[in-house]
Amino acid sequence: MYTKAIYPISTVVRWTRRYLFFFVLLSLVPVILYEVVDWKWLHLPWLPIGLVGMALAFISGFKNNASYGRLWEARKIYGGIVNTSRLLATMVNDFITNEYAKEAKTDEEFFEIKKTIIMRHVAWMTALRHALRVKKNWETTVSNLSDKEHMKAIKVREYEHTLKEELAGYLSDEERDQILSTTNKQTACLNLQSSHFKQLKLNGYIDNFRHVEFKNIIGELLTLQGQAERIKNFPYPRQFATLNLFFVWIFIFLLPLGLMHEFDKIGHALLEHENVNVLHLFFAKNFVWLTIPFSIVISWIFMLMERVGDVSENPFEGMSNDIPITTISRAIEIDIREMIGDDKNEIPKAHPEYSNTQM
Repeated sequence: MYTKAIYPISTVVRWTRRYLFFFVLLSLVPVILYEVVDWKWLHLPWLPIGLVGMALAFISGFKNNASYGRLWEARKIYGGIVNTSRLLATMVNDFITNEYAKEAKTDEEFFEIKKTIIMRHVAWMTALRHALRVKKNWETTVSNLSDKEHMKAIKVREYEHTLKEELAGYLSDEERDQILSTTNKQTACLNLQSSHFKQLKLNGYIDNFRHVEFKNIIGELLTLQGQAERIKNFPYPRQFATLNLFFVWIFIFLLPLGLMHEFDKIGHALLEHENVNVLHLFFAKNFVWLTIPFSIVISWIFMLMERVGDVSENPFEGMSNDIPITTISRAIEIDIREMIGDDKNEIPKAHPEYSNTQM
């Protein structure tokens, strides 16, 4: 993410420069053949090309709307994780007491129980983060050269540290080994949490009602986890994504063939004006060359719409405008550890809120 309210145009141009080079070539060659080689037959009527462009705008709009929906849903899921985590911390503070205990515990012992639960919750968020960062074949950072290059400038914590390294300090060695031995590690964290709540109930530190409320929290976290996994593991339908890309390239190939004849007609119309001076004559005779910049700009706009839709489909890859799940998770950890009164010297610092190097 970026600190500026307006996305830097230089970044966008740099991100799409491979396409810009191709657009220059694609628009230059037809004009040279038309004007220099004198292949005046090399053109197409503008009306059908304009109709293709209009249809493409609707299709691209549909795709971008659906892609943004996936991105916004992912953000709402992590908003739900924020709220549920805070609720868990308040329940841990208030529900675990000696009221029904078979054997009373001191405040220090209760703090250790609370901290174990909170740290295990942080471990769950950590395991979920790593699961959401796993590369999928359909993701653009796997297949697109521009996105691969863009990712080199971004520091994504999950790609620089293993899950085993990040779980250190949050779980006991036995629990960590147990989590790492499972297929779905984030679910295993919640299963450990659920077993702990059961044991607290059996020992009388929470009553039946409070136990049910804790189980409801586990259920809510499983629901949010499943929603995030659904977005991660099921891509935007390939038939829509592929067809839109084909249509964009068809339009880009046809565009200069329609534009150059239209600009040529404008140039001939200028020659028919009276009192044409040398400068006007020069522009009139070379008006067809304006096809190149206009074709490049229009092609870039349509391709940029296509690329924005592509990168928005998968909001957990770690691109600059994806959901900053690492930053959000660290903010949650700080919140809930402060809520239970943990030592401030042991609580980690927040990640930069807006940064293109830490997602």
